[in-house]
Amino acid sequence: MKVVLLQEVKGVGKADEIKEVSEGYARNFLFPRHWAVIAKDKALKELSDKKIKQSKDAEADLKMQQDLAAKLDGVEITIKEKASEAGVLYAAVGQAKIMQELGRRGIKLERNQLSNTTIKKAGEYPIKVKLRHGLEAEITVRVETL
Repeated sequence: MKVVLLQEVKGVGKADEIKEVSEGYARNFLFPRHWAVIAKDKALKELSDKKIKQSKDAEADLKMQQDLAAKLDGVEITIKEKASEAGVLYAAVGQAKIMQELGRRGIKLERNQLSNTTIKKAGEYPIKVKLRHGLEAEITVRVETL
């Protein structure tokens, strides 16, 4: 019996796959748990529509991430912090301060998108920004002392 899996079933397949299973397994295990439906025209059309929608959403997200990468590439931000006479900052500049400064410029990022950086001295530092779909951008963070 052909079924469309509604979620991942260990040993059978992943969600949205069409699989051939025994009739007893489908009726006694998959159907009562709402893990699969019979692969009829309606279910196959819904699956096809879902895959088309996912494809369009992925294309739109890729375009958005490419635009964000272009917007980020080459951005320079300046952060001013207090430092000792030796040039060591009293408070390190981390992801939170960098994201706050980018937020002021209207660029919203998640913490895991910035490379793990802790800046402890004044100077210029290149920071990689990892975006979805394997895209990357590089910003420059300039730390100056007050």
